[in-house]
Amino acid sequence: MTALKAGISYFAVVFASGFVLGAFRVLVLAPSVGETGALAIELPVMLALSWIVCLWLVRAQAVPESTAARVVMGASAFVLLMAAEAALAVIVFGRSLMQHLAGFRVANAQIGLVAQAAFAAFPLIQLWLARRGRA
Repeated sequence: MTALKAGISYFAVVFASGFVLGAFRVLVLAPSVGETGALAIELPVMLALSWIVCLWLVRAQAVPESTAARVVMGASAFVLLMAAEAALAVIVFGRSLMQHLAGFRVANAQIGLVAQAAFAAFPLIQLWLARRGRA
């Protein structure tokens, strides 16, 4: 249960941060450096923030040092993130779910999806690094 709560918290903090940074990317960066350039600027910031938030939550919520717990944390955060993005696409932007999914054919969306997979893997990667004495 601890891992699931940590996953929900991980999603919430990173999603809120991503919402703010995404607005900044779209409204400020993209007009001056283009969509891909803006993504290249935002992505490392989001990944670094995700790493830090993950590390903090693992410690603060005492997520067990087991592969299963870390997979639950990362997977639950990822599922919530995908669901929230789909809900935003449908409710806020008026797209159908199929239009939202079709958007993943674009390179920038694919790059974002890879970053979201990394976000999901961070709890497990941090466990592996801790076991090796590097986190």
